[in-house]
Amino acid sequence: MSSTVSQYVIPNDTGVCLLDCKEAFEGLTVKERLYSHHLAQASFKGGLIVLFQTSPESPGIFVLLQKLFRAQTPEEIASIAKTLDFSEEDVQAFFIYAAAFYCNMGNYKSFGDTKFVPNLDLDKLETLVKASAAYKSEPSAMATLWDLVKIRMFSLDDRHRELGMAPTGTTTYYSSNCTEEDASFAQPFLDEKNISPYNTRLMKNTDISGNSMYEVRLASSEMGESSLQGLNSMLGSHTYSAPGQQPVQFKVTRGDYSPLMKLLVEEISLAEKYVANDEEKAMLENYALSFSAGSIDAHKDGSRFWIKNKGPIVETYIGFIESYRDPYGVRGEFEGFVAVVNKAMSAKFSALVSSAENLLTCLPWPKAYEKDTFLRPDFTSLDVLAFGGSGIPAGINIPNYDDIRQSEGFKNVSLGNVLTAGYKESKVTFLKEEDIEVYTKFKVASFEVQVGLHELLGHGSGKLFHEDSAGKLNFDKDTVTLPKSEDKVSKWYKPGETWDSKFSTVASTYEECRAECVGIYLCLEPQALQIFGHEGKQADDIVYINWLNMVRAGLLALEFYSPETKQWRQAHMNARFVILNVLLEAGQGLVDVAQFTGEDGNPDLHLILDRSKIRSVGKPAIGDFLCKLQTYKSTADVEAGRAMYAHFSEVSEDGNHPWLSLRKIVMARKQPRKLFVQHHTVLHEGQVTLKNYESSAQGLIQSFVDRFPTPDVDQVILDLWEKERALH
Repeated sequence: MSSTVSQYVIPNDTGVCLLDCKEAFEGLTVKERLYSHHLAQASFKGGLIVLFQTSPESPGIFVLLQKLFRAQTPEEIASIAKTLDFSEEDVQAFFIYAAAFYCNMGNYKSFGDTKFVPNLDLDKLETLVKASAAYKSEPSAMATLWDLVKIRMFSLDDRHRELGMAPTGTTTYYSSNCTEEDASFAQPFLDEKNISPYNTRLMKNTDISGNSMYEVRLASSEMGESSLQGLNSMLGSHTYSAPGQQPVQFKVTRGDYSPLMKLLVEEISLAEKYVANDEEKAMLENYALSFSAGSIDAHKDGSRFWIKNKGPIVETYIGFIESYRDPYGVRGEFEGFVAVVNKAMSAKFSALVSSAENLLTCLPWPKAYEKDTFLRPDFTSLDVLAFGGSGIPAGINIPNYDDIRQSEGFKNVSLGNVLTAGYKESKVTFLKEEDIEVYTKFKVASFEVQVGLHELLGHGSGKLFHEDSAGKLNFDKDTVTLPKSEDKVSKWYKPGETWDSKFSTVASTYEECRAECVGIYLCLEPQALQIFGHEGKQADDIVYINWLNMVRAGLLALEFYSPETKQWRQAHMNARFVILNVLLEAGQGLVDVAQFTGEDGNPDLHLILDRSKIRSVGKPAIGDFLCKLQTYKSTADVEAGRAMYAHFSEVSEDGNHPWLSLRKIVMARKQPRKLFVQHHTVLHEGQVTLKNYESSAQGLIQSFVDRFPTPDVDQVILDLWEKERALH
């Protein structure tokens, strides 16, 4: 196999971990289990939407795999494969591909956005498909399905290798003829009509005269006109005139993903019977309304009740949430999770919330750039019971609606069983031997601190300067000046503009960088470390490992940069590379990347951080950078913010560090990202039980067969997919 192709396969030795929630689940009451079950079903059924948000072929591949493994177990498939001269490695390669596909809900990595293909020949896999029980039971349907997916399943054409906008990448948030210029042109129309892009897709067509026209599709189970007055005024045809351009026709429709949205609404409605309080009831009612009607306003109202529901035993959030995978950075990927509170760790996060006002004063920007009042959020550590979507994060700060976060509040969650299962490395690369021992000992503990500070005081801090529709500002422009300057603030967000719409393609990574910087900056405060039980020498080690982990992550980030397109494929990793560059630019021997020859005779690297200079050199450098990040964000200064971020994001051979050459070493020694197996909840005669799976590719495959045990969902996906194929 060529080195080029090997970048696009999932290695056979990829680790598979069980996301264990057994102990937490067993502590739930019968009612809480029923509530959890239906929300888990809603999360996983809604998660099927991600197939349609990932690639044109993903829905078909999903159905193909479901049919294969529903008809025969992985063990039975393996027996057939061996009769077809499959080696053990071939069989494992197919199972790992299937497991990775399920885990990512598509054939592109959720963390990195690169495609992955089966690590065996197309012809060989075809023989297995045609020898399967599924094929023999419905040969015509299976032959059609295989023919529809096989070319794109294996294709590594230039446009198919990565997610991205035409003409260089693949995306299904837009029709295949949409470019970044089209997305940029459409955004002011959405702002003008007060249409949130979170639950939309953009399709480009031409009228009979050959002029461009656009369709904005809202995700909803209902179609046609709406009974909601505000929503109905958005629907239908509109003429939009951009400055200096000819009028263009827009059509706003709803009913995108309608059959899957119906399944989602049904499960949420069933969960309503088992709510613990009025806030949960109102929350779910608004979510059901949002997903039925296509109304983001209803989802916002549901989020408001979610914020008010303090300290639930069973926590959940669901909807079109994160915009990482939209190439333009404004449209949300569907995700839903259900999790159970870990009381011991939650107590630490609660103490962190109590100290938040004091810690916020330690941040390096003027008081005017901080929110007028810190809205104390719920901050809990949760064990994930179910997570439907393309990938599972370690921590979340939501909702992502600027107007709610700024003035009403938010919640933070740390996903404890994700931390413990996913962040223990079997092999630590690019560190010296003397660092590896302390790194291994304190990585998880330091990451808990980082997640807490990142989510609560990173994403939860900072003020956006806004003008409302009446022309009123939320700051005093006569007195507020730029930091370290006498110049008055002259830029701010105008009515209809949001952080995402203004900063668009750079918004996600810029914000993740800001939150990461807050984490490493504030972990230097003894008060923050004491909350997590770290003092003395141990506290010093935690600080060192937190900073070391950050700069090492900046080096590992090179895997997620594409030299061919000169684009970063992952928001968090772009952010960490930026931080590494900021610290390298600080100089004075704080950080270095040293090349040497490894024991295997191949080039290797050591990431070196001088722990004695973290406070004297590192803290001022991050403080100055962090202040600039917040200033440009607060004042909507897109030009300055983009220019600074682009400077530190640049990957080239220039300067002291030949990043493109170093990237080759990083790629040669990269470690596969772990896959998570999740439990399955089973409802029988009014009782919910938990089904466990082995930590293997076969166990992960079986969990999806059990999650969707009948072909009903297959047909829903196939019917919807048939309509989709014309767009891409």
